[in-house]
Amino acid sequence: MMTLHSLLTVALGLALGSAPALAQYAPPPPPRPFPGFMNENLRSRDPYLAVWDVGGSFRLRYESKQGAGFTDAGSNWDFSDRPQDDTENAYLLYRLMPRAGFTGKWFAATLEGRSSYSYGDERYASAAPGQGLTERDGALDLHQAFVMVGNHKEFPLSLKVGRQELAYGDQRLVGHFRWNNNARTFDALKLRYQSAPFGVDVFTGGVVTNDHRNGNAANFQDLFSGAYFNFPSLAKNEIVESYLYARNVARGIVTDDWSGVPAPFRFPAPQDTYTAGLRIRSKPLAYGAWDYGIEALYQFGNKTAVFPATPVAAALTAPRLDLKAYALVLQAGYTWSDLTSQPRFSLIYSYGSGDRNPTDGSVGTFQNLFPTNHLFYGYMDLSSLQNLHDLRLAYTLKPRANVSVAFEVHFQALATSDDFWYNVAGVPRNFAGAAAGSGRGYRINPTYSRVLGQELDVVVGWAFAPSGQLEVGLSHYFRGDYIKESLSSVGSKDANYAYVQTNFNF
Repeated sequence: MMTLHSLLTVALGLALGSAPALAQYAPPPPPRPFPGFMNENLRSRDPYLAVWDVGGSFRLRYESKQGAGFTDAGSNWDFSDRPQDDTENAYLLYRLMPRAGFTGKWFAATLEGRSSYSYGDERYASAAPGQGLTERDGALDLHQAFVMVGNHKEFPLSLKVGRQELAYGDQRLVGHFRWNNNARTFDALKLRYQSAPFGVDVFTGGVVTNDHRNGNAANFQDLFSGAYFNFPSLAKNEIVESYLYARNVARGIVTDDWSGVPAPFRFPAPQDTYTAGLRIRSKPLAYGAWDYGIEALYQFGNKTAVFPATPVAAALTAPRLDLKAYALVLQAGYTWSDLTSQPRFSLIYSYGSGDRNPTDGSVGTFQNLFPTNHLFYGYMDLSSLQNLHDLRLAYTLKPRANVSVAFEVHFQALATSDDFWYNVAGVPRNFAGAAAGSGRGYRINPTYSRVLGQELDVVVGWAFAPSGQLEVGLSHYFRGDYIKESLSSVGSKDANYAYVQTNFNF
């Protein structure tokens, strides 16, 4: 019987035999623009009904994880080969998102619901009574409900108020995270100014917590604010953007009764942290077949060194530590646009700083905020941009206009083995080899190798109809010395991941 490893090897060999090299995967577009069945019907009867948007989406995804990921053992035992650690999980995710919207000359409104379930998921079966999952929130909930006043063709200012998605740049720090069965929204107020020289979004609000019993409310003791600038006329060939984000979490948040909410959302660490960034990307075709991007980030402020398992009493008295952290993203790509299949090769390097001295009374770990991490650090969702080096080689092609194929490999290492390896949710892993540190709870042995391993991903997407897409993904993680050393007392193994997803728009 062919293993997942051998399947990946064969698939990669076939791809490299038919194309020159390994780019970021993007789902294929539909064969023709498709507004949805109800919208098509409304607009065919009366063109003036185009101001209404009535439709939605229905998604099914089957996932199988072996060795690591979202399993009953938890991320502390990812890659464990010990029999009692259940590192296998297979489940079916269902999501229905109906919506209705109106767009007038000066006024717009959107109402979007979400029903999400997980079937056969071992994490749910073993959860504490009343405690749900971030991917199983039950019957219909309110995903978005906002109004917008303004018209940028007529006036530079607009205002958007209500439950809404926030997504900026590549979504490395702020994204809607629609890969997750519940996605992410904020109860927020956003003011936008846009003119020819520059534009800015200024917003403030709170992230919505998936807790169906309590109406999926935002907790405004965790306040997220920001200003995101764009400069259309600053450079001829580049897109230039800058931003400043602030996350202010009151210490009193740790006493809130969120017993039905799973970690790490029960309470974040009390903090006043600020992130300043500059993002530069080349415009399409500005340099012919070449493209590039640079994003530099700096964090400052203070936060307490508490984690989801920290007792409330300790969290209430934990000292605030100075935060000084950094991140950097460099990427370059080349597209063979003269070929029918449009093959593209890209190289992306992502770095998030770690805490090299956990006992010095400061924090050096970059805080990943509210990202869509699934887009960047491997489709197995094992890492976030915290204490991480990630070198990504990607190759994509389109054998047909409605088919996309991607081959990617990630080479990953810790920035420092004095700090944790943080999972996709930003929660630190406390592997079996962790040793007690001074004043910081736990600390990974600094003598360990920093090499985490390599992840190999293959993803194929097919838009089989204007209303539907099919997607298949296979992944394998070759564990490195850091994982082997961390689990040397129990043994370790590589990890596999596979999924099949279909999405219908109506």
